[in-house]
Amino acid sequence: MFRIASIVGIVMLAGAAAAQTYPSKPIRFLVPYSAGGSTDVVQRVVAAKMQETLGQPLVIENRPGGAEIVATDLLSKAAPDGYTIALISNTFAINETFAKKLPYDAQKDFVPLAKLVDVPFGMFISPALPVSNVKEFVEYAKARPGKLNYAHVGLGTPHFLTMEWFKRLAGLDIVGVGYAGAVPALTAVAQGDVHIFTSGLGGATAFYQSGKVKAIANASPQRVATLPDLPTLKENGYPDFDFTSWFGVLAPANTPPQIVERLNAEFSKAVLSPSVKQQLENLGLVPSSMSTREFGQFVRNEIVQWGRVVKATGVKSE
Repeated sequence: MFRIASIVGIVMLAGAAAAQTYPSKPIRFLVPYSAGGSTDVVQRVVAAKMQETLGQPLVIENRPGGAEIVATDLLSKAAPDGYTIALISNTFAINETFAKKLPYDAQKDFVPLAKLVDVPFGMFISPALPVSNVKEFVEYAKARPGKLNYAHVGLGTPHFLTMEWFKRLAGLDIVGVGYAGAVPALTAVAQGDVHIFTSGLGGATAFYQSGKVKAIANASPQRVATLPDLPTLKENGYPDFDFTSWFGVLAPANTPPQIVERLNAEFSKAVLSPSVKQQLENLGLVPSSMSTREFGQFVRNEIVQWGRVVKATGVKSE
């Protein structure tokens, strides 16, 4: 008994010692999307701020693919030492219901680090379309069943499910077209290759401010400060549509608690610092801070809620 207690004590002391010297080298930050879009905005400004306080850089490693599964699987296999972390979004929660089989266990293979931001989603259409609001778009699409298409960044992503959800609420027949990221999708909308795309307001800022795409609705429950004139889908007659995306960070399971708490504190400090907070809010993103316990419960709730959406839409992974 004494021997077991001694071993536990040694492990705890080793963990505490590691936390005191942490970080002593760069931190690998897995990002599940290609560069560009809202993820690029978040990772860039937050990582830069954290480098100031941590004294080590967060090295961004874009690992797109599989609706975040590629990056998340890499994280599950990484050493639990605090030197590999990963960005996640609603897609992590969606995958629990939507994906046929996952190469990791969402409940056992990770520890929640921090929630970073809420990401209001907008509905963007091609300037080539002769419509200027949701009502006109729905009428236009209904008159052309199967002839319009929408962009998404992977089956099971929020971009995909928001449109599938909207299609069913509005009674539309629109075909989905996949792209490698939000920027290629927005570029396709701007060029008229696809007709509509729902995506984070942050990553789409340059596109709608320059007039390359038209913003016709906000999918979030309230209007956002950066686009006060953009009505919500609820205001457009879809009271059941209530959607906001988010980004957070995970680490591998068994990462020392002291390191987990250190990273949680550093992420929270970064997103709530005046300079970063202002940059995020200017792009329509809403900084969010939670304890590791609160974020863990938040993700569990998201898994349940998105399970309901997946079942309601009836969409299935291929």
